[in-house]
Amino acid sequence: MQQDVNTRFPAPFLSRALKSAAALALAAGLSLTGLPAGAQNLFAPAITVNDEVITRYELEQRARFQAALRVPGDPLETAREELINDRLKLEVLKQAGIELSDEDVTAGMEELAGRANLSLNEFLTALQQQGVDPQTLRDFTKIGLGWREYTRARFLSRARPTPEEIDRAMGSAGTGSVQVLLSEFIVPINEQNAAQVEELIEQVSRLKSYDSFAAAASQYSAAASRNEGGRLPWMPLTKLPPQLQEIVLALKPGEISEPLPLQNAVALFQMRGVREVEGAAPRYAAIEYATYYVPGGRTPEGLAAAQKVVNSVDTCEDFYGLAQGQDPSVLDVQSLPPADIPRDIALELAKLDPGETSTTLTRNNGETLMVLMLCGRTADLGEGANRETVANALVAQRMTSLTDSFLEQLRADARIDIK
Repeated sequence: MQQDVNTRFPAPFLSRALKSAAALALAAGLSLTGLPAGAQNLFAPAITVNDEVITRYELEQRARFQAALRVPGDPLETAREELINDRLKLEVLKQAGIELSDEDVTAGMEELAGRANLSLNEFLTALQQQGVDPQTLRDFTKIGLGWREYTRARFLSRARPTPEEIDRAMGSAGTGSVQVLLSEFIVPINEQNAAQVEELIEQVSRLKSYDSFAAAASQYSAAASRNEGGRLPWMPLTKLPPQLQEIVLALKPGEISEPLPLQNAVALFQMRGVREVEGAAPRYAAIEYATYYVPGGRTPEGLAAAQKVVNSVDTCEDFYGLAQGQDPSVLDVQSLPPADIPRDIALELAKLDPGETSTTLTRNNGETLMVLMLCGRTADLGEGANRETVANALVAQRMTSLTDSFLEQLRADARIDIK
């Protein structure tokens, strides 16, 4: 499906991709090698959709634009699919009488530029350095905005969940709850390896299959799950950090999340499955955990010292004896609402049962290793604070499903001829 202007591109990666200018995709084989031999006439038809023509120039331009934004997949192939969809969308927008003003389109272009931390002029300049004409961005934005307006008007009322559906998704209805099956990819990041990690994360985020994601996790991930190819077991949605629940709910099976910044690390998550199960999932008012800090980070010496700590404790109370006589800062025991727990710690705690430990996380720019133990969870018997978040995620899921199905039907009914 086309990525419209409502799609969130990771700003740091988009900015770096654009600022790196033409050395990128154009040197990697985007010199029209995927176009037929007669492509010298760029304004000749490349595709017709219900008698509407897509020229070779449009195809080349969209492919360059795709490459500039680092959209996964072969630029020419995805450009063909997107332009076919665009023609179908334009036909629908004309029938619906939807027209956007120049001011609206310019505002949409500024919105997309802002996601790369660039002004519109800077954004256009960066695109032009990769051979992308400003009109290509304008056309892309205009169709995306118009399609968003049309699909919201047509499908939004059907996509809104009922209170009962929200209860069920949150696991508070008493009849069922949602569980998710995820794979994770977590790599440490610091000033020294930031460029390499960014490139690695970008490559992994483009992967399409479960097996390739698992292989990358096995080789590069720092999480304990790397031994299982990054695969986590089924877990209730409510166990995940509140900040992660909306992101996870918006993923389709096989999709990979945007890069999520953690403290001293970056994470990706791949959705492998969602299911509804009998019985309400608990929600938590507070989570108690202990953190014991070990010098040395993830060096062999640091990991060996952390393992000694793990071997010597069975409960959170055991840490007090271990820390006796040391600087008080070596041990930190907290009981916090889930939303107040740092994201990386909350994610690790979601995988643990009381008394279990994790040695995945670091602090002090990777120089201090954390031995993390879950002490316990306090059930929340009241109304959850993230109800609106869950409702918005359900709307987004359903809007995607409804618009994808509608577009598939348009394609099935269309006459499409690729030259």
